[in-house]
Amino acid sequence: MKLDPKATVYGWRDIRRPDQIEIGRGAVIGFWATLDGRRGIKIGPDVNISSEAALMTLQHDPGAPDFGTRGGPIVIEERAWISFRATILPGVTVGRGAVVAANATVTKDVEPFTIVAGTPAKAIARRPEALEYHLDGPAPWFV
Repeated sequence: MKLDPKATVYGWRDIRRPDQIEIGRGAVIGFWATLDGRRGIKIGPDVNISSEAALMTLQHDPGAPDFGTRGGPIVIEERAWISFRATILPGVTVGRGAVVAANATVTKDVEPFTIVAGTPAKAIARRPEALEYHLDGPAPWFV
């Protein structure tokens, strides 16, 4: 795994193909997160992946007669926040500063600074674009 020394990782539920996962400076991975790196995951700087979130790059194809698989890489851009128990499905990019609400299921790309919620996730609001925080090392609210 390519893990920036300023990233904070609290614990894994499941990690697949760590050699295909990149975690950027100041990124925070919460307790019991699932990172399925089989098709590649890139997590940008200052990203918060909350506890029990799941990033799944590969899944069964319900239309395949042989129950085959389909998938694609996941990209989480700078300062995005994937909230508690959210699921990101294969081939999705979550844009810079975007927020995925708790328990949401993301099946399509999320535009920068967009807040999405629900299953499947849909845009519900916009986030301010003037984000200035850095999550280098454990912040007081994570300890």
